Amino acid sequence: MAEHAQKRIIRKLDLELFLSTVQVNPTPNVTLEQYTISESIAATMLHIAAYANNDIVGKHVLDLGCGTGRLSLGAAFLGAKTVLGVDIDRAALKVAITNSQNTSLTANTDWINGDISTINGQFDTVLQNPPFGVQIRNADRAFLIKALASGRKIYSLHNHPQVDKRLVNMLKSSRADLFEVQPSAFLKHFIEQHGGIVKTVYATLMTIPKMFDFHTKEHHDFVIDLYVIERAFDK
Repeated sequence: MAEHAQKRIIRKLDLELFLSTVQVNPTPNVTLEQYTISESIAATMLHIAAYANNDIVGKHVLDLGCGTGRLSLGAAFLGAKTVLGVDIDRAALKVAITNSQNTSLTANTDWINGDISTINGQFDTVLQNPPFGVQIRNADRAFLIKALASGRKIYSLHNHPQVDKRLVNMLKSSRADLFEVQPSAFLKHFIEQHGGIVKTVYATLMTIPKMFDFHTKEHHDFVIDLYVIERAFDK
């Protein structure tokens, strides 16, 4: 399947349909902030990486905090040469392995159960949907540091720096999946401190259903930002 994907551009709709077959985490852990991104957000992120920036097809890809493998398998489906997914949650990783088998993508995917600090080596591209730091403050910083140490290009999702109802309404009413926005001043400085350059930031709308006891609404809409980052010393 990966070889077939390399021969043609995969439509975003077809990628979304593929991602919809990837089983999500049946027992998400609130402490780990295991909120699965939608097929649409994952497909948009992967499409930008693959076709706007040429960072997926034929590349060595690392997925930090891979969960059940949605981003990893999407990258493999698009034609990544190799994909390594790592996650601390053993149960989620078992689902990822099953997903790779069900999608016939075992040949170019590997999985590691462990903390992201265990990863060594260099990759062309890092994908990540890290914890936003709501449950454990600054939890996303370790992911950014590891990503910048491991990859030439990084695609990382982060919470928008403030509640922006106007932006939420714009995203809801627009046909566009995302809008280009300015980076968070803090994240921009943090990324530069650790050897990265923020190339672009895209805001998109994330909707999560009621998953945990403390959730008071049936669903919650909020803005997340996709950071496209380049490692400075690779320029």
